[in-house]
Amino acid sequence: MLFLTLPLAGLLIRAPWSTLAERLGEPQVLEALRLSLVTATVATLVCLLLGVPLAWLLARVAFPGRRLVRALVTVPLVLPPVVGGVALLLVLGRRGLVGQWLDTTFGVTLPFTTAGVVVAETFVAMPFLVISVEGALRAADLRFEEAAATLGASRWIIFRRVTLPLIAPGIVAGAVLCWARALGEFGATITFAGNFPGQTQTMPLAVYLALETEPEAAIVLSLVLLAVSVIILASLRDRWVSGP
Repeated sequence: MLFLTLPLAGLLIRAPWSTLAERLGEPQVLEALRLSLVTATVATLVCLLLGVPLAWLLARVAFPGRRLVRALVTVPLVLPPVVGGVALLLVLGRRGLVGQWLDTTFGVTLPFTTAGVVVAETFVAMPFLVISVEGALRAADLRFEEAAATLGASRWIIFRRVTLPLIAPGIVAGAVLCWARALGEFGATITFAGNFPGQTQTMPLAVYLALETEPEAAIVLSLVLLAVSVIILASLRDRWVSGP
């Protein structure tokens, strides 16, 4: 416990509390905070759009190679984020497998842009959503869906009015974890999107840069990320912890 809590205590002890409000109001801090909140939120929405159908497919449809697909979905959880960023560059870069086609056909360039930040955060965060929603789908009682089907409800109505309410807690928990992971992403972002203030410099990147020039600003940004983590863990406590 000391090993886990002493670094956090050190962060709180060394924080510039007397100038905290002033430093939080600095333009570069506000810009990094704004960009982080926007990109993490957009990445979470993309994860919901793509991850919920994927989780439903893994939980409810038996198809050849399902175990392999499930394993591939979880790869970003164990893959070093920097490696993920390199992989994204090789696929979506201007000379990448898909990025070259996007650039020549539509004039779309993703690396080193704000959209690139969203792509990097989505890549590393989506597994949290898929795993959470798939678990909720597997735990849901199928008898409710079967009853709705016997009453003549279509698959879409069953999914919208029966399945979604049943798995709503899992979707919310997965979305919150996904958002938190996107907010704290560093390796894939700096590799794929770079570190340009006002464009791709999120809070973790600003912390890294500030450590070299203004350590107190790095502490302030770290406190913001720590507060977000504590709030998320407290809000999801009842989902994982049983008993008093």
